Amino acid sequence: MGKVSLANLKKTIYYLKRNGLSAAIAAAAERLQGYPESQAAPPAASPETLCWQRQLWKEQDCSRRFSIVVPLYRTPENFLREMIRSLIDQTYPTWELVLADASGTDKLRGIAESFQDPRIVYFTLEDNLGISENTNAGILRAAGDYIGLLDHDDLLTPDALHEMNMAITEASKHGTTLQMIYSDEDKCDGQAQTFFEPHLKKDFDPDLLLTNNYICHFLVMKRELMQELLLRGDYNGAQDYDLVLRAADRLLDRPELIGHVPRILYHWRCHQASTAENPQSKLYAYEAGRRAVEDFLAKRHIPASVRHSRHLGFYQVSYTGDLFDARPDVGAVGGRICHRRKVIGGCMDEEGRALYGGLPVSFSGYLHRAVLAQDSYALDIRNLSLRKELWGQFLEVTGVPYRTRTVSGGKQGTETEIFDCAALPRDCDWKELSLRLSKAIREQGYRLLYLPERRIDL
Repeated sequence: MGKVSLANLKKTIYYLKRNGLSAAIAAAAERLQGYPESQAAPPAASPETLCWQRQLWKEQDCSRRFSIVVPLYRTPENFLREMIRSLIDQTYPTWELVLADASGTDKLRGIAESFQDPRIVYFTLEDNLGISENTNAGILRAAGDYIGLLDHDDLLTPDALHEMNMAITEASKHGTTLQMIYSDEDKCDGQAQTFFEPHLKKDFDPDLLLTNNYICHFLVMKRELMQELLLRGDYNGAQDYDLVLRAADRLLDRPELIGHVPRILYHWRCHQASTAENPQSKLYAYEAGRRAVEDFLAKRHIPASVRHSRHLGFYQVSYTGDLFDARPDVGAVGGRICHRRKVIGGCMDEEGRALYGGLPVSFSGYLHRAVLAQDSYALDIRNLSLRKELWGQFLEVTGVPYRTRTVSGGKQGTETEIFDCAALPRDCDWKELSLRLSKAIREQGYRLLYLPERRIDL
């Protein structure tokens, strides 16, 4: 069962106000039901594992340095101590903690200095210039090989830097210098005693990134790249999202330079003032996030508009005109296939299983992924639109010409052309055809884009 809490009750009430009673009932039912995916989080590193890691770095080269930048502003003293302690407890020893304090007093200096650790760099800012500029001051002070960002009331797991360093080292064995690496995360209560809502992330998926900042925490970036990009004050509230989008824009043609560590390395503390606990406390942040997505699309000359979805902090991109003209990187577009108000097909894995199969159509799935645009390994041929340049490939794979039929879908009041499955033999294996066709499209260098709003009912 999902976690019942005051935070979840607040989210449900706010969702009711925005989206109406029926949608709120469905959202509440889904949250109470919980998600099997959230049970798949790997266990935290055991004391024995942490001990082994510490011993490893006594014997191995640990010259790579991480700079962890934290902007401070009237940070509660207990939160500051716990955050610093989460760095002191790292099994990987080569780091610096850069604390940029805009509180206007020296009150927090004593706490930082009480740890008597030369790796802690504390300095005060003359003025509070906002979260972005305050953080930039720390970023520009950072001297490590990689820079990581940490909120002043959050925590890193003891193995966070070890895991990041291992990922960077492993990539370097294959001649790749990772430029951006992110991990999974979860939430914790104000006392950092209870941990919940694990966020197990996908490997880099640019289309999913356009719907929300799923990368978020824990993020480290090559120092030169982060110091060049910096944070932008015009996007305060979504400054990290804007940073990730701009970095992704730089690296989009070299996705191997973006790494994902599939372990929870970051605890996002929930308390009354935090966005995690009270999402509507920073509604301006969601508007800033929307503008950051618009900026990404504009830089890439992609004609599209961006609107808020029914879930706070999640967005929907609507392409202007023909999608294949707007997105020359996309070879095929697929959508949901539903039967008796449940999803039965659409986005498929390597085995041909529907990723969101069995989910009620009124549910949004784990982390709302079932209703978000995303890259797909394979698309179900029964709800598929294909780029014209691939029609010959389609004939070669399926044995039938590509022809279309018109269905309602996409933007409200519009129609969509999808493949007419009546052209296939009745006894054909549509799943096997879907996998073979999707593989052929990917081998041509195209993306497979899943748009769940393009729904058909069988």
